[in-house]
Amino acid sequence: MTVQPFDTAGIFRDEHGIAQYSGLPDSLVDMLRRTVETWPDQEAVVEVGGERLSYRQLWEHASRVAGGLRDKGIAPGDRVASLLDAGTDWVVGFLGIVLAGAVAVPVNTRFAAPEIEHVRTDSGAAFALRPNEPLPQGDPYVYEGAAATDLAAIFYTSGTTGRPKGAMTTHRNLLSTVENVRRLAGIAADEGPALRNLVSVPLFHVTACNSQLIPQLAIGGATIILPQFKIQDFLRAIVDERVTSLTNPPAIYYLAFRQPNFADFDLSAVNRVAYGGAPVAPALVAEIARHFPNARLANGFGLTETSSIATYLPHEWATEHAESVGFAAPIVDLAIDAPDPVSGVGELLIRGATVVAGYWNNPAATAATFADGWLRTGDLARVDEHGLVSIADRAKDMINRGGENVYCVEVENALAGAPGVGECAVVGVPDDMMGEKVGAVVVPVAGTEFDEVAVLDHLRVRLADFKVPQYFSVRTAPLPRNAGGKIVKTELRSEPFKPAARG
Repeated sequence: MTVQPFDTAGIFRDEHGIAQYSGLPDSLVDMLRRTVETWPDQEAVVEVGGERLSYRQLWEHASRVAGGLRDKGIAPGDRVASLLDAGTDWVVGFLGIVLAGAVAVPVNTRFAAPEIEHVRTDSGAAFALRPNEPLPQGDPYVYEGAAATDLAAIFYTSGTTGRPKGAMTTHRNLLSTVENVRRLAGIAADEGPALRNLVSVPLFHVTACNSQLIPQLAIGGATIILPQFKIQDFLRAIVDERVTSLTNPPAIYYLAFRQPNFADFDLSAVNRVAYGGAPVAPALVAEIARHFPNARLANGFGLTETSSIATYLPHEWATEHAESVGFAAPIVDLAIDAPDPVSGVGELLIRGATVVAGYWNNPAATAATFADGWLRTGDLARVDEHGLVSIADRAKDMINRGGENVYCVEVENALAGAPGVGECAVVGVPDDMMGEKVGAVVVPVAGTEFDEVAVLDHLRVRLADFKVPQYFSVRTAPLPRNAGGKIVKTELRSEPFKPAARG
């Protein structure tokens, strides 16, 4: 029997059959204004080791940035890129863009230079917020014309061709995600100001921005931002900042529990612990439950194209069904395309108010991915009789490295031009901490020896650091291929991989 563990009150179907929440604010501007009027002196954003802002101060700072952008000629609908590092300036800049009526383009600062340039030019950004440059300043300004269907942000995600694609995210997408978080996490109407959430993953990811920062801004909670991730700083911040909630890839918890001084940190104030973005071992879930005894656990699954959360495994199911990513969020419809008659596995399709409006400036990719009202996720999944979703594999050739998606074809394309590389294939290498790491199988050009240092030097200027292989296996025999000439990667996963050279 299908289970519905979440609150479904006030949900209606629009003219397209999409489930929607009733009573949402009109825009992010409206949402933030309500919070500022209700809790003006409540702490809003804290940068660990840096600035602390109340909601009144956050509004004042962001509206001055909006005025500065307006003075620079930024009009409603213009795109403004943010290359800022995580911190209060990132939040003020993002909100300043929104208050100006413009479209925020958070840039993955771990992208390689060509990828960053692609994001800037593809989005048509009229201006960019950059590190070590002051935020624009002007008289306070707030654009009052934002509508729910207007774009609020474009989050770029890597595509299977290696070209980042811009997910067009509307105000309604983000506001619907906020309500999802409230209902999925069971946040009471008056609980917000007591919540202190530590963001230790980059804010340019939807996990941090859409399902942590923006929901906290909606409920009057405090967002504590760790500018650079260091495990000791992470643990210390939980204690010093009286953190009550955490959301991280499983690898962060794995690393924290293995610190020699872990027992010295009092984590008893943490009442919610979520994980997701990468496969999680049941044994690690048991560790999380043991080390956070006062916390409700949860596993979340989502995509940039779903504005973050699409499914959620609540506390009551977390330990006994650790292999699952949970139930559909209240306004999410799921379907399995072409399920296998025996296993029930097929491609996971998602429909709902959090699914983005398509890819910016990319009608071909939009048509292929957003078909007949459904998002084709590229993930292979099954749904059991309770409604629990389990991800079986990925239809796309992708490695999930601790929450960072690495598309094999992109790495292979870069490898193909590296010195001395004849044939190559990229696969995921299992890793206890990260879930998977990037492994490359290389067949050198005949008569040459594999020069790993030269290959790594070649890759590091062409790929983001998390995409550069951490393991290599060098073969003299040709790569195995099927009758159609395609490489048989299943045979390569058992290759004798060795760690790549550092440097």
